[in-house]
Amino acid sequence: MTGTEFIGKFKSKYLWGNLAAMALVVGALIVGAKFGLGIYTHHGESIAIPNIVHKKFDNATHVLDQLGLRIEVSDTGYVKTLPPGCILEQNPEPGEHVKSGHVIYVTINASHTPTLTLPDIIDNSSLREAMAKLSAMGFKLTPPQFVPGEKDWVYGVVVKGQHVVYGDKIPVDAAVTIQAGNGQLDDNDAVNYVDTEPADNFETEEPTEEDPFEEVKEQPAEPAPTPEPAKRDPAQRTE
Repeated sequence: MTGTEFIGKFKSKYLWGNLAAMALVVGALIVGAKFGLGIYTHHGESIAIPNIVHKKFDNATHVLDQLGLRIEVSDTGYVKTLPPGCILEQNPEPGEHVKSGHVIYVTINASHTPTLTLPDIIDNSSLREAMAKLSAMGFKLTPPQFVPGEKDWVYGVVVKGQHVVYGDKIPVDAAVTIQAGNGQLDDNDAVNYVDTEPADNFETEEPTEEDPFEEVKEQPAEPAPTPEPAKRDPAQRTE
C-alpha cells in the first residue's frame, strides 16, 4: 500500500462513522455508570435521624420505616422506672444525617430484672479481692459488715437481709453486703488447753512383757518315794 492510498483511508466516511459511534457508546457508558452509581449509593441524599430514645420499639420502627431507615436491636438493658421494650440508647445519635436504608442500632429495656451469678468468694478470698471482683461484674455493693473472725477475710454475703451462697442468682439492682472478719475471735473460738502430764500422786508402773522367745529350762524331776516295808501282825506269827 502506497502512502497516498493510506492517507485516502482516513477520508473514508465509513471509518469516521465507526469512530463516532464508538465515542458515543463510551460516553453513554460513562454517563450511565455515574448516574447508576449515584442512584445505588443514594448520592446527595441526606436523612436526619430522629430521636427515638424512650419510645416503644414498635412506634420507633414505624417512624423509621416512613423515613426509609431500618432498626435493629443490638443489646438489652434494664431501667426499673421505664416500661419493658422501651428504647434506652440509639446509634447513630439523633440529628446525624444518613442515607436511606441505613440501620439504626438500639438498646431496649428488658422485660424482667437481669440477674448476676455470685462467684466463689465466701471463705475463699479477702475483702479487697471480693469487692474488686463483684464491682467488675456489676454488683451494687454497700459498705462491708464486720463480724468476729480473721481480719478482712470474707465469711458471708447478705442480700436483702438473707445470706446467699456461691452460684445464687442476684438481681443487678439489689444491694450486696459482704461480711468480713474484724480481726477479733469470738468466745466460741477460744482454745482450751488440756494438761496431759500425769499427776504427782500417781505412780506409774512400767508394764513388763514376757519374751516369747525366752528359753524354757527343764526342771529336774523329783525322785520317786521309797516304799515302806509292810508290817506283819504279831498274831499271824508261827511258832
